[in-house]
Amino acid sequence: MGNTDQSHPSPNTYNFNSSSSGASHRVGIPPPQPFVKSLKNTLKETLFPDDPLRQFKNQPTRKKFALAQRYVFPILEWGPRYTLEFFKADLIAGITIASLAIPQGISYAKLANLPAIQGLYSSFVPPLIYAMMGSSRDVAVGTVAVGSLLTGSMLSAAVNPVENPTLYLHLAFTATLFTGIFEAALGIFRLGFIVDFLSHATIVGFMGGAATVVCLQQLKGIFGLDHFTHDTDVISVLRSVFSQTHQWRWESAVLGLCSKKKPNMFWVSAMAPLTSVILGSLLVYLTHAEKHGVQVKGINPTSIMDMEFGSKYLTTAIRTGIVTGVIALAEGIAVGRSFAMFKNYNIDGNKEMIAFGFMNIAGSFTSCYLTTGPFSRTAVNFNAGCKTAVSNIVMAFAVMLTLLFLTPLFHYTPLVVLSSIIIAAMLGLIDYEAAIHLYHVDKFDFLVCMSAYVGVVFANIEIGLVLAVGLSILRVLLFVARPRTLVLGNIPDSKVYRSVEQYPNTNNVPGVLILEIDAPIYFANSSYLRERISRWIDDEEDKLKSSGETEMQYVILDMSAVGNIDTSGISMLDEVKKIMDRRSLKLALANPGAEVMKKLNKAKFIEKIGQEWLFLTVGEAVGACNYLMHTQCKQKLSDEDSQKYSNNV
Repeated sequence: MGNTDQSHPSPNTYNFNSSSSGASHRVGIPPPQPFVKSLKNTLKETLFPDDPLRQFKNQPTRKKFALAQRYVFPILEWGPRYTLEFFKADLIAGITIASLAIPQGISYAKLANLPAIQGLYSSFVPPLIYAMMGSSRDVAVGTVAVGSLLTGSMLSAAVNPVENPTLYLHLAFTATLFTGIFEAALGIFRLGFIVDFLSHATIVGFMGGAATVVCLQQLKGIFGLDHFTHDTDVISVLRSVFSQTHQWRWESAVLGLCSKKKPNMFWVSAMAPLTSVILGSLLVYLTHAEKHGVQVKGINPTSIMDMEFGSKYLTTAIRTGIVTGVIALAEGIAVGRSFAMFKNYNIDGNKEMIAFGFMNIAGSFTSCYLTTGPFSRTAVNFNAGCKTAVSNIVMAFAVMLTLLFLTPLFHYTPLVVLSSIIIAAMLGLIDYEAAIHLYHVDKFDFLVCMSAYVGVVFANIEIGLVLAVGLSILRVLLFVARPRTLVLGNIPDSKVYRSVEQYPNTNNVPGVLILEIDAPIYFANSSYLRERISRWIDDEEDKLKSSGETEMQYVILDMSAVGNIDTSGISMLDEVKKIMDRRSLKLALANPGAEVMKKLNKAKFIEKIGQEWLFLTVGEAVGACNYLMHTQCKQKLSDEDSQKYSNNV
């Protein structure tokens, strides 16, 4: 079946079997499957690796309907088992996170250039939706600093929130609607892998850069400045601050410093933001400090939701919704998974996307803006001992009582206190230890992290994000386009073959070059692999000639890591075989996978090299090559003896 020559006969010619040099087995070719079935299996493995429909198999219709309800609304699954002890724990946790949600809601709404009341609204409706649809027990829903900053910077670039506050507010609602649609669509169509392009290094750098920018922008409130830049880069912010030194107000700075104390006790720390707001508001009210430079933030009445679908700024709203949606998903899912790990349970990433999506859709219809699962609020919820998502319901009702009865109190809330709360929260997001860890472990990840940080701080948030994601994608493309090829050697006293670079004490196999291809073979890397394999062969032959060792006769390609191959890759293997034929070398393949074997068989490549030159392991391939070289050597000696005998006669 194979094209073999006399200099390299096939192993079967010499009856190579288990009795001669260890076990040898043929590499199996998967049976052919209909195209529709193959496509179905591929889509199922790509989009449904967790197989969410397996629980519906062999179930009556009524049971399937009940299971579907529980799948969409997880509260129906754990709700019937809810106990009074759980409620006591969730009640305490809910009240605790409400004490954090109120000042954070007001502060983060300020970041988004929105009325403070929108921050409180966003802590009422969305948590109720998440409590019914979310799969995490610990995530506490609310607004986030980075999402608020993104919303503010992207929308204010198109519409001035001071000159046209109504249009700006409506665009914020429209952007939130598209955020919800985008997030829900990702979950429904199982496209959550898009969020995975935001690597850990990207998030560390992006969050640190955004936190730095947010802290610098709070200098407006700290120094009591009336006019401030709308740009987010550090140069514009510092220029705006130091060009108005004559307007700095020491009263604001003193009140801000008093609000930035950091208690060590958990309960005091959790209540500190709300305490700062209440004390600061009372101080402003009693001293009339708003007349002495400490600005106050009034609470606007509830606004009627009005989507701007016909506006010329619709494209801006859609872009803002998608960008903020990706960031919100990345943070919310990462936070949920982190705390689920502590309690040893799993959360469904696609369920979380659907829950986040629907809560933002519902929020956009109820005067809310972007919400997700913020780390700070979730950490407080976790430390307060929450048991289920009921803590979100308790928080929502606590915020509702605030909206009904306590909003007049916040009329006197000084901006400097809100700025101090934001700065205190943002400092925790600058994770310099994680950046140092990235530098020691992976220099490229550190470069991605710093590009995100520098891009956000010195340009703007969008550029920083694009830089980091672009570098991350470039790294993936480089890994695909320039895969590693390794020379393997034998670990002494074993049948194991590993990289000679990783294990310098490995033994080379005389006359055999063993190469490992460490990635799938596609059109993007086929030319590179052809050249790289040829170079390995040239280097090995030069080394053997200089040392006077046995000339090379066989090349074994270990394809254990080659998960797939396309037509360009098959053409590359065909060219490699032709190169080896011209050099009188024989090509053997070790452990090609099922998908690779299927395509090699359909392309008739197996017929070209001969199926007897396909091996399950590198050890079997080396055994076959050694056996053939030994047999050829014996044959050569026998021929020489016969020639000597003939000459003597």
